[in-house]
Amino acid sequence: MNHFPKWKIALVAIVSLFGIVFAVPNLLSRDQADRMPHWLQPVSLGLDLQGGSYLLLEVDTAYVFREQLTSLVEGVRTTLRKEKIKYSDLGARGDQVSVRIIEADERAKAREFLRKIDAEAAIETRDDGSMVLKYSEQAVKARKTAAIEQSLEIVRRRIDELGTREPSIQRQGEDRIVVQLPGVKDPDRIKALLGKTAKLTFHLLDDSTGADEAQKGRVPPGSMLLPSAEKERGMPESYVVRKRIEVGGDMLVDSKATYSEGRPVVSFRFSAAGAKKFGDATRENAGKFLAIVLDEKVISAPRINEPILGGSGIISGSFSVQQAQDLSLLLRAGALPAPLQVLEERTVGPDLGADSIQAGAVASLLGLALVVVLMIIVYGSLGALADLAMVLNLILLLASLSALGATLTLPGIAGIVLTMGMAVDANVLIYERMREEQRNGRSIMSAIQAGYDRAFGTIFDAHVTTLVAAALLFQFGSGPVRGFAVTLTLGLLASLFTAVLVNRIMVVTWVRWRRLKTLPLA
Repeated sequence: MNHFPKWKIALVAIVSLFGIVFAVPNLLSRDQADRMPHWLQPVSLGLDLQGGSYLLLEVDTAYVFREQLTSLVEGVRTTLRKEKIKYSDLGARGDQVSVRIIEADERAKAREFLRKIDAEAAIETRDDGSMVLKYSEQAVKARKTAAIEQSLEIVRRRIDELGTREPSIQRQGEDRIVVQLPGVKDPDRIKALLGKTAKLTFHLLDDSTGADEAQKGRVPPGSMLLPSAEKERGMPESYVVRKRIEVGGDMLVDSKATYSEGRPVVSFRFSAAGAKKFGDATRENAGKFLAIVLDEKVISAPRINEPILGGSGIISGSFSVQQAQDLSLLLRAGALPAPLQVLEERTVGPDLGADSIQAGAVASLLGLALVVVLMIIVYGSLGALADLAMVLNLILLLASLSALGATLTLPGIAGIVLTMGMAVDANVLIYERMREEQRNGRSIMSAIQAGYDRAFGTIFDAHVTTLVAAALLFQFGSGPVRGFAVTLTLGLLASLFTAVLVNRIMVVTWVRWRRLKTLPLA
């Protein structure tokens, strides 16, 4: 029908107003846009347009398995000592942990206790009294997958803490992470932050032997020799610390860079459970030394003069202000479950982005001009109305990208250029149908109604087919391919709205206002 209810008119007005409001920030400078509300921001430019840094990281999944075996060895040692079961030859060998139970009559009891350490570790008992604990392939794969997912989340947290605008962090393959940072020209600090595992643990020092003896290879069982991070301040070069972790950094809930006695330090605060555990450890070991270990280096080893029951403390060292801020950032974001290795690094200069934007703008304007001229030549005044609908289509597309916080890449610009042609394609189908109906003797209003009604099925089918292709591109593509799919999808939806509804209202209104008897189709 060519009579439009008020709600349709209101819908067109509201959507058009939405498009104008959300598209306007794209005409402002970056400083002006930053002063706008956070929900009213321009489209963010991708790495290929704005310039920035690209990093390809690899998660050391083998480290995760080694750490798991080490933890299993410590669990076996602690359990057997607690139950006073005599053992020997305890250690991790290859992909398994083995231990020999000396007394034959204690082996059954030892097996029961060892089974409780980790339910995923299968136990095999051999004739010589040794027991082998080994993880299944499924368990190993599950732990590595969890480590990669956790690494992805920790990388995202660290990048977000830096305040980087519109970063792109995605998993690639089985054990790799792609990080794209638009606008970041110097990736050195980013690499330094991402390259640190930031695993914070608290251990007691082992006072049964000195570091000199340990350096000669005589490290007591259950202890380890760790280097010091404070050699330049006259501190010992290494410490002998117990492997048992008194409190882990995973119990931290906050950390901040602050000052103590005029020097930059990092303050930290434990969760309720962590505070209790930390308080118990300091109360039971008053007078001993507590080593603060970060990434297998001892930052400091203060004496426990009294129980620390508040659940908070400070980490002091020879920190600069920047180092203290970075360390607090790392602790807030959490520790990586495995080290990350930078496999590839690229820095995209702003000149390449500027050239891409200029080329895309020229292509868009040229395409827009050609489409406008062609529609007017072929369809006259109705072609001009189709051009107005196409401009509204572009406004709605740009507004949608801004409202969704999407990132515009070079393929996205290609999607915009493609959308301009598709925006008038539906009008071409409608106008040709209207022309045919008019030639068959229909009145002008009857021809308009028949043209829109009979062309709608073809238009709808074409849009749905293309939307399916865009959905597949988004599902199975990555990076710029997804950007193209998003732009194409939004352009198709805007095209369907402007061609079927907005353009029809304009055509009917124009015909009635001019009181035309025949369609002004050239």
